[in-house]
Amino acid sequence: MSKNNYNSVSDEDLVEYYRNSHDTVYVGELYTRYTHLVYGVCMKYLQNDNDAKDATMQIFEKLLKELKKHHITAFKPWLYMVVKNYCMMEFRKAASQKMNTQKIVKEQQQNVETDVDAHLDEKAEKELMLNGLEKGLSALKPEQQQCVKLFYLEELSYKDIAEKTGFSLNDVKSHIQNGKRNLKLFLTENKNG
Repeated sequence: MSKNNYNSVSDEDLVEYYRNSHDTVYVGELYTRYTHLVYGVCMKYLQNDNDAKDATMQIFEKLLKELKKHHITAFKPWLYMVVKNYCMMEFRKAASQKMNTQKIVKEQQQNVETDVDAHLDEKAEKELMLNGLEKGLSALKPEQQQCVKLFYLEELSYKDIAEKTGFSLNDVKSHIQNGKRNLKLFLTENKNG
């Protein structure tokens, strides 16, 4: 039989021919017969044209392996289950990734809030926004001023500040802590005075 004339060959025979020869032309014929159905099921579950097209291609690539492993007596229902299971796995993966992303974002927000709380109490945070901030910063020692500006205004990490300034990590922490304390004192004295 010519490889171009498979209209009268059943799906199950095409599968058997593929299992025996591993010639992908047989899976290609199944692809031609069922692409629109696979795509339709993928659209139903994934509800996105690009995702459905990608899934359709992935499923037929998967068939090249799966058809070698399984003896299939009814191809169309088996294919439907393969497609449905694939889409459900993709849907679960996407949902899991979304949950993980939301969890990471929430943790990062909490870390930032915790970090800010650890470095500035609420009163100092409000005071930093007063007009006297610039005067207060200029009253600090140069290394404190530099570290405080980089940490609070440019939002650099301790490590980034150390790399940028050449100070050790402990010196950066010390300059920020002392600078913050001196800035609070300056702002408090100038607020009352």
